[in-house]
Amino acid sequence: MTIGRRQLLAAAGGMTLAGALAACGSNTGRGGGGSGPALSQWYHQYGEPGTQQAVKRYAAAYTKASVTVQWRPGDYDRQTAAALLTDAGPDVFEVNGPTLEQIQGGQVVDLTDLVAPVKDDFNQAVLAPKIWQDKIWGIPQTIDTQLLYYRPSMLKDAGVRPPQTVDELVDAARTLTTGKVKGLFLGNDGGAGVLGGTPLAAAGLSLITADGKAGFDDPAAARVLGKFRQLYAGKALLLGAPTDWSDPAAFIQGLTAMQWSGLWALPQIKKALGDDFGVLPFPADGPDGKPAVPVGAYATAVSARSTHRSAAKDFAKWLWLDRTDYQRDFALSYGFHIPARISLAKKAGQLREGAAADAVRFATGHGFAEPLLWSSADRTAYQDALSRIIKDGAHPETELKAVLRTVRAELQRAGKK
Repeated sequence: MTIGRRQLLAAAGGMTLAGALAACGSNTGRGGGGSGPALSQWYHQYGEPGTQQAVKRYAAAYTKASVTVQWRPGDYDRQTAAALLTDAGPDVFEVNGPTLEQIQGGQVVDLTDLVAPVKDDFNQAVLAPKIWQDKIWGIPQTIDTQLLYYRPSMLKDAGVRPPQTVDELVDAARTLTTGKVKGLFLGNDGGAGVLGGTPLAAAGLSLITADGKAGFDDPAAARVLGKFRQLYAGKALLLGAPTDWSDPAAFIQGLTAMQWSGLWALPQIKKALGDDFGVLPFPADGPDGKPAVPVGAYATAVSARSTHRSAAKDFAKWLWLDRTDYQRDFALSYGFHIPARISLAKKAGQLREGAAADAVRFATGHGFAEPLLWSSADRTAYQDALSRIIKDGAHPETELKAVLRTVRAELQRAGKK
């Protein structure tokens, strides 16, 4: 998997503070038309060809400031976290957040006045993690999402309907498994690395509730996670594929009848399979369950240490609120993503028909994102527990109780009870 917008969460890295500050991107682009203050804008390194050239072109078109684009490879989240504590950081930057620590630490600027007039036009699931104490701290750029791809021809031949519940998904995976084909591919680790909170959302639960409490202290959580252990142990999952879940190769090659992957895979699947594929949200589980679609979005933020905060806010507004043509271009010309603005997604020709239109509808109607209060410690504890449940057969209730202790301690540290 190339580095790109598909990475909704940054991987942990070992870069030190000194290393982070020394890792300035070597590829920079100076805005050509601006005659006002000099602004520095940071992006993480995208894998999609043409993205770097596009963001330099956007910056060069801005006339009220001279904007330098820095393209920063490596552990971008760690780099920005370190740089925001110094005077050497960016004025405007994209961020996998902002994080609660950056907001509470006064490291980012309140952008509520910019976003408020069009707040309702944003996909609310991806906007919600950018809000703290009723203030908006980042402008969502584009949406990445994950979906369940399936081969209608294979399901029809096996007498299986597209699954609408987790139980139907389990049954379908078993029925579709033959000598050479597995029923479902959730990644080479059986889904431990990619599922995250999606099964909990499908059971009608959440990682953190709207009032700031752990949202999965419920028997339904253990019930739904236990079903993925059944799939893993029952040999209905494809394991050891040549590429992992983010790449559709196993699905295209017919190694699996169903695969969990990202929206970015859709054009490649369409080119290879024509109309012999469909997409679904993650199916509901239990009486209180509902379909679930994980979504995420990098956001543009403004550094509180910027000496040109007003000019930086003006540029952020111009690029990510006013220039809807650039926003469509960024989402759909260099990869395949959903614009964060609902109105733009509706107008995009590439998203109006077929599976792409279904994906937009699912992301809008069933989308959920990791909440702002879900910390890195929470994520690690939950991820480790999920792996032990699926791969080792650990008891779901016992594992989740340990995660709940971590989550409650983190919420208390953040000022929540």
